[in-house]
Amino acid sequence: MFDSNNYIPFIKELAEKSSEVILPYFANHDVIVEQKSDESPVTIADRKAEEVMRDLIADRYPGHGVIGEEYGNENVDAEFVWVLDPIDGTKSFAAACPLFGTLIALQHNGEPVLSAIHMPALKQLLIGDGKRAMLNDKRVRVRSTKTLADAILLTTDILFVEEYRDFAKFEKLMRQVKLFRTWGDCYAYFSLATGWCDIALDPIMEVWDIQALVPVIRGAGGVITAWDGSDPVNANSIIAASPVLHTNVLNVLNRD
Repeated sequence: MFDSNNYIPFIKELAEKSSEVILPYFANHDVIVEQKSDESPVTIADRKAEEVMRDLIADRYPGHGVIGEEYGNENVDAEFVWVLDPIDGTKSFAAACPLFGTLIALQHNGEPVLSAIHMPALKQLLIGDGKRAMLNDKRVRVRSTKTLADAILLTTDILFVEEYRDFAKFEKLMRQVKLFRTWGDCYAYFSLATGWCDIALDPIMEVWDIQALVPVIRGAGGVITAWDGSDPVNANSIIAASPVLHTNVLNVLNRD
């Protein structure tokens, strides 16, 4: 049986060591932002942080697999697989905005069972295992907002919604909530799990964007699904919210 307590010290170490690589490059005008083949940005900090985490995993758990944004997949059929996004929010990082983070997830037989959202510039480490979520070792939960009219909604970029989803339905949701902001990437889900917003969603995502969100949001008492309400683990989009609001959000975004 999987026991998350066996891996929490190591996930903390991965977060700490990756941040030691990342932070010297933050708010540094000398850092060059390159464009990858998919036109997403990458910096030396992304690459070096993933290298450090991969080296630690290979040393401590040589039989484990790795899925990483920068250096691809290795041994993905293993019982345990680590999913790494060294800098989620590279555009924010490159613009000296502190709302970027490192996403670390551990899959057991294909299911994410332990994860971390680390916000290095904010010195905040959020760890979840599907049953609890801990912010700097203190228990956190989603808040109990009951109506869309009282809710704060976060997403990364409304242009992504316009490109990949029904924008008219999203605009309807946006006009029903109390406050809408684009404090996005992993910070939106960090904010939801720690009780500072009520709905976090993104219309298009990659596997390394999603895996770390699942144990954290569930551990904080939230509901996380794909855009259509299906299983988020193999999805390419996310809607996360408190249990009451999640149903309402799904209805607005998917009902004809």
